[in-house]
Amino acid sequence: MTQDPTHQPYGTPEVPRVAVRGEARLEVDPEIARIGITVNARGTDRRTALEDLTRRNNAVLDLVKSYGEPVEKLETGAFSITPELTRHGRAERVRAYHGRVHITAELSDFTTLGELTTRLADLELTRVDGPWWALRPTSPAHGQARRQAVLEAVQRAREYAEALGARLAALVELADLGAENATPFPAAPGSGMRTMAYGAPAEDAGAPPLDLEPQRQTVYAQVNARFTMTPPQL
Repeated sequence: MTQDPTHQPYGTPEVPRVAVRGEARLEVDPEIARIGITVNARGTDRRTALEDLTRRNNAVLDLVKSYGEPVEKLETGAFSITPELTRHGRAERVRAYHGRVHITAELSDFTTLGELTTRLADLELTRVDGPWWALRPTSPAHGQARRQAVLEAVQRAREYAEALGARLAALVELADLGAENATPFPAAPGSGMRTMAYGAPAEDAGAPPLDLEPQRQTVYAQVNARFTMTPPQL
């Protein structure tokens, strides 16, 4: 029984194949930004440290929640109360207790982001890290990049076929390499803002909002494509 030439893994002289890779790279504006907030407290006894940490944590949460819809996500991460032992003496005596809570917030309004970041950095024993810019997983930029990659693969295969005096006949395989936007929240050098503030609440300070310039995001897409073509005119 003669095998269908279109099922030959590498093609045949009558039905040759061409394999190409299509690539696309887009530069687009970010859709969301994430900041990390660390609330600290220190006390000579565990209860004092815990009470101060609870009060400052509630102040941060209330401030972030007061901005409403622009805050798309607010999450509390690690929490710790750690004793600090005295450096001298054989007895294990506690010198102080250190409390810490990590919070992350995700925003879609970058004007709000600048104002909120300034006010958070002005709170007592509060550290702000970020922002980390990103696209949503459902961003249309991903689909746009994939479509461009497919169009480039078709164009490249057509050019190879035309160079041989042939034309494309059919698509045999299209494989997505899944290479676009591998890092959702990139922390590239110079792309973020990092501050630490130990002072009075923002309503007493009146610090001007930070002017943050969003970092454009690079979206990649790559596909492998195989086509059959008509016999070349060699």
